[in-house]
Amino acid sequence: MIKDLLNKLFGGRQASPALSQEETNTRRETVKMTNYTIFGTGNMATAIAGVLTKGGATVTHIGSAESATATITGDVVILAVPYPAVEGIIANHGEALAGKTVIDITNPLNFETFDSLVVPAGSSAAAEIAAKLPESVVLKAFNTTFAATLASGRIGDLTTTVLVAGDDEAAKSALIADVNAGGLDALDAGSLRRAHELEAVGFLQLTLAASEKIGWTGGFGLVK
Repeated sequence: MIKDLLNKLFGGRQASPALSQEETNTRRETVKMTNYTIFGTGNMATAIAGVLTKGGATVTHIGSAESATATITGDVVILAVPYPAVEGIIANHGEALAGKTVIDITNPLNFETFDSLVVPAGSSAAAEIAAKLPESVVLKAFNTTFAATLASGRIGDLTTTVLVAGDDEAAKSALIADVNAGGLDALDAGSLRRAHELEAVGFLQLTLAASEKIGWTGGFGLVK
């Protein structure tokens, strides 16, 4: 059923496979690695940083206490915070984010009811962020995986796959390459409009885990 759902959402696109350790080492020697700044220090932020640094990227974190005043040093910025915190980051750093790739990992749940999303119908958190950051390249990624499956690299017997949506092909390719170098599979899920579907998948997965129908070490996997 999950395979059918993902095939319907993402068509015939092929997942980009994780690199072997030898391939990762070669890439470190021959490719200029990306410098990331991650807003957030929680489980997801830590797990994402682990994947990226394993592949050779440089990562710095900005915690909530310093969020308003910290300097962004990365070329790529990851918003690994609850969706309500994004507004403050944009307000404080909107100018600094211009010209950078901004990766939105949020699932915009209504945490009071846990039964709906707080973005307008048909929209997505990523689309709302992109509208507020017109000079940034916005991608949606990491919102359909739990921290545990990013850290372990496995969902059951499957390699964890990171789904990436966005309108900039080069930015998507660069992120997918860094994820592969960190030992995970990755899939180009299409344009930023697909963030709406990714957030629906993320919403469903979160509600299943919160109701203890699946574990936080489980989730949706992709069968090639």
